[in-house]
Amino acid sequence: MPPKTADNDLADPPITPATTEPAGMTYAGSGVDIDAGDESARRIVAHMRRTYGPRVLGRDGAFAGCFRLDFNERLFKRNYRDPVLVACTDGVGTKVKLAIQLGVHDTIGQDCVAMNVNDLIVQGAEPLLFLDYIGTHKVNPANIEHIVKGVADGCELAGCALLGGETAEMPDIYDKDEYDLAGFAVGVVELSRVVDGTRVEEGDVILGLESDGVHSNGFSLIRAILREAKLDLKKTYDALETEQTLGQVLLTPTRIYAKQVVSLLRKYKVKKVVSGMSHITGGGLVDNLPRALGPDLNAKINTKAWTVPPIFKFLQQHGRVEDAEMWRVFNMGIGYCVIVRPHFAESAARHLERKGERVHVIGKVTKGNGRVVMS
Repeated sequence: MPPKTADNDLADPPITPATTEPAGMTYAGSGVDIDAGDESARRIVAHMRRTYGPRVLGRDGAFAGCFRLDFNERLFKRNYRDPVLVACTDGVGTKVKLAIQLGVHDTIGQDCVAMNVNDLIVQGAEPLLFLDYIGTHKVNPANIEHIVKGVADGCELAGCALLGGETAEMPDIYDKDEYDLAGFAVGVVELSRVVDGTRVEEGDVILGLESDGVHSNGFSLIRAILREAKLDLKKTYDALETEQTLGQVLLTPTRIYAKQVVSLLRKYKVKKVVSGMSHITGGGLVDNLPRALGPDLNAKINTKAWTVPPIFKFLQQHGRVEDAEMWRVFNMGIGYCVIVRPHFAESAARHLERKGERVHVIGKVTKGNGRVVMS
């Protein structure tokens, strides 16, 4: 029998008695997963970077994003003499309910960007940067990546940088699988080029730029129609005149008009051809066009100047919605209006069409009392 070594002589370590006390509380235990948040941040960096231009400064992971407004390099031939910053914030409303229901999260981000930058350009501003905010029940890194991908896609279409954002995990605020999305945009315009509607005159022509469907307004009514009429989001309907399902038609992202409108404004560097503009969102033409008019002017609209997309007729029929309500809630096929001097209406329309817009002369400005008159 071999002799015992020193190690053999060591006694077995004492057994620690099992404790009955509960483990210490953790953030994850309360419903917030920091690791999932970190994974989401890692996934979205590439989507943010593809929106960057040379005016974006700083590094990933900073507490705030930095953006150079203008500087003297040959790259930027336009230097603002008297720059005005324009800012706005908006969300996508209950359209997110349909995105969650259908498990489609990569288009709702474009809606969020569009709802903001389309408002910015109404003032004549060039979109510069965008920030997003996502509030959610629980962070799902894959879903967050899809949402932010849509935001980045929208920023590329608008020509602005996705400079940062925030994802907040709040299980006590949001129900399981739910989230909300909001955005914040900043743009710039030369003071002398601000478009505020004060130059709109009798005789000006109203150009209507087609929408890509419902966009992001009226979804509380839409969801009520879906429930009442027992419509199937995953089904195709002949009345929609497309091979897309009803859900796909409704989730078509809001059209972004930024680059096209900014291009039009830059085309006329001396003459102020564009006298007013309007983003047609909640309230439709009826409520939004008057925001571009003086109190003594009307917008006379020819509703036969364009074809109302089938989705609106489909919703109206299944919801038994009155005509006036449809025109008050939805864009009815016109997502943006540009009011121009009559002598430049044709050239402005051609320019926008070359940039990819579907343009119609939908009306003119007349004497009145600050309202829209449909005919």
